[in-house]
Amino acid sequence: MSTSIPRLEVLDGWRGISILCVLAAHLLPMGPKVLQLNAMFGLLGMALFFTLSGFLITSFLLKNPTTLDFLVRRFFRIIPLAWLYLLIALTIAGVSSDTWFSHYFFYANLPPVHLVKLTEHIWSLCLEMQFYVGIALMYAVFGVRSLLAIPVIALLFTLLRVSDGVYASSISYYRIDEILAGCILALIYHQRLDPRLLEWMRKIPQALLVILLLISCHEQGGFMNYLRPYLAALLIGSTVLHPTRALAPLLNNRVLVYLAATSYALYVIHPLLAGTWLGSGDVIVKYLKRPLLFVILFALAHLSTFYYEHWWMANGKSLIKKLKLKAA
Repeated sequence: MSTSIPRLEVLDGWRGISILCVLAAHLLPMGPKVLQLNAMFGLLGMALFFTLSGFLITSFLLKNPTTLDFLVRRFFRIIPLAWLYLLIALTIAGVSSDTWFSHYFFYANLPPVHLVKLTEHIWSLCLEMQFYVGIALMYAVFGVRSLLAIPVIALLFTLLRVSDGVYASSISYYRIDEILAGCILALIYHQRLDPRLLEWMRKIPQALLVILLLISCHEQGGFMNYLRPYLAALLIGSTVLHPTRALAPLLNNRVLVYLAATSYALYVIHPLLAGTWLGSGDVIVKYLKRPLLFVILFALAHLSTFYYEHWWMANGKSLIKKLKLKAA
């Protein structure tokens, strides 16, 4: 059985939706504050993003590449823009050397938290990098079969959230189950777990999953918040398994594909712009400036994605080829 994964267009659609949710949550009024819709859309966007990350990373590892190959690809994808942004943001913030160190080595979201105003969103990159290193070590030491332990690990982290009463957090051990749920989806999709799970997932109504996921992203959703990682994984999995259902075709459009391509840069850059004149003023003035902020944000994200980041990723691939030639 092949473990390779074809390009799934719906995943680009979900990534595009995830960044739209995050940008809306951070930069736009999503309704009266009493409804807490901004917080809900923020949680929704990140749940979708983390699920996609776990799904794609696990699918990649199931192809049996070397651990070094995996880490070089990930590091060259994440670090160049992150470190450049941190250089600017932390210089502006005038932080201590400990704060610089914790950010550049991606543990600033762990207690005692070192995140500052312009880097509050970097918690997600910290979580991602910690996950990359952790799963790479597990894979290198115990092999591909160790990935089958992920469902148990995910459940343990969810039980920790339940035990401590944490609906959502930027601390890694209270949030990593969202990535691990995506890993579980990959194991199911590639038939590494009981095939009956795949058949069961095919039968769940997508409309029901959308409603339940939205509830699980709202503070008033109560215990449903603990199910958010798995509902996000089920919804994305349903669209992968049913590319002709109503929801999947909506995800296959050029706008969402473009947003997916630039999503990392959009995510990293947007708080810095919001902290400038573009985000200043009273409520009316601030939101009158939003169109200009978005124009500049998308322009910078485009330049970063297709010139700066692509240059680094190309060099990462070249480094992998050189390492393979030396090892041959």
